[in-house]
Amino acid sequence: MLSLGRVVRTATRQCWRTLCSSPPATAFTDSDPLPEHCDVLIIGGGGMGASSAYWLRLKAKMQQKKLNVLVVERDAGYTSASTVLSVGGLRQQFSLAENIRMSLYGYEFIKNAKTHLGDVDLSFQPNGYLILASSKGADMLERNSKFQNELGAHNELMAPSGLAQRFPWLCTENIALGCYGVNKEGWFDPWALLMGFKQQARAYGAQFVNGEVTGFEWNTQGGLSGALISSCDPQQPLRKVTFDKCVLAAGAHSGKVASLAGIGDPSATIEVLRTPLPVEPRKRYVYVFSTQGRNCPGLATPLTIDPDGTYFRRDGLTGNFLCGRSPCDADEPECHTLDVDHDYFDTQIWPTLATRVPAFESIKVQSSWAGYYDYNCFDANGVIGQHPFYTNLYIAAGFSGHGIQQTPAVGRAISELVLEGQYKTIDLSRMNFERLVHKEPLLEDNIV
Repeated sequence: MLSLGRVVRTATRQCWRTLCSSPPATAFTDSDPLPEHCDVLIIGGGGMGASSAYWLRLKAKMQQKKLNVLVVERDAGYTSASTVLSVGGLRQQFSLAENIRMSLYGYEFIKNAKTHLGDVDLSFQPNGYLILASSKGADMLERNSKFQNELGAHNELMAPSGLAQRFPWLCTENIALGCYGVNKEGWFDPWALLMGFKQQARAYGAQFVNGEVTGFEWNTQGGLSGALISSCDPQQPLRKVTFDKCVLAAGAHSGKVASLAGIGDPSATIEVLRTPLPVEPRKRYVYVFSTQGRNCPGLATPLTIDPDGTYFRRDGLTGNFLCGRSPCDADEPECHTLDVDHDYFDTQIWPTLATRVPAFESIKVQSSWAGYYDYNCFDANGVIGQHPFYTNLYIAAGFSGHGIQQTPAVGRAISELVLEGQYKTIDLSRMNFERLVHKEPLLEDNIV
């Protein structure tokens, strides 16, 4: 029987920082002075923005180039930032080569984080992913697994009998096939990764400012030349900062920021400007629960995903688990607040958990929180690269829930485009803005 007892509460920022063993608040609320000009303005100081700043300054230092990089972040405490409210998953179980390759590099970067970021502990747990498929999805799972392994992933397909033997806590009813990430998959502390990027970028010379971009300015040729920034300075609450290049990495708010530049204006005389950046917030719930059930999943339990999208994983050494599931389009919750819908757990998630893992028939929710996906409404994949009209504007947004593991690769890719004019490591050309203009979706079979 489900035991909730109304002890469910929405996790506050302090609760999340406690769960992640985060540094004190002084690590992120400090703000550098706001300059009048920068070479590169990065809008958004979450994972994508901080990674871009890190890579830009690192490459500039290696090439002995002068490059002033300014990062503007509106949420000084990262209280609602998608990066730190993520569950920190890392997997290569995708169907697109770009996503697989970016996540493979994400693994290499996270595994060697101290080499890149110095004294940082990302608490990587290499327990893998276990994606389960019914007979309807088994062929796709098998096809994707073959492709992933060809590109360098390491996962194994398992029949129901093999699943039951390897994971005795699992009920394999209605399961035709499972794919288990034997290596290079797991989860990590997203807060620690963000702080590592930010602190190292600052050490290399990047500046971080607490403020919000509220508008843009244009040059005489119609290109972007500056941004209006509402800052925390009471003496100058609204300032203009001119820039040579700009990186839009504002997460779930990227579509709104793009519209400030006239991107998506239906009355625009230039056709390409009528195409919006279709990125918006989508609220997702994460629940933390414990169980007294017998035959409970152990410490090495992988992040397990049911065919209906419900996922769970162990959380630390105390016997707690994290779980959640993305709703169908018709049930998308409103995004005005980060309040948690407790009934969603009762009616939508718990029945699946109890069916798939008998030990979860009697569970108690300990806490919960909500965060935003930076959701790409067009094809649920990241938009990366130069804008086709504003050629000094680079976009890194719309990763729809799988971006945190790809921040190392995306930041590196943005730095390559900004400094060298082309991709040097992973070719991400297909993920450009033009696919939105031409209405050519880049669909991912394994987004969960």
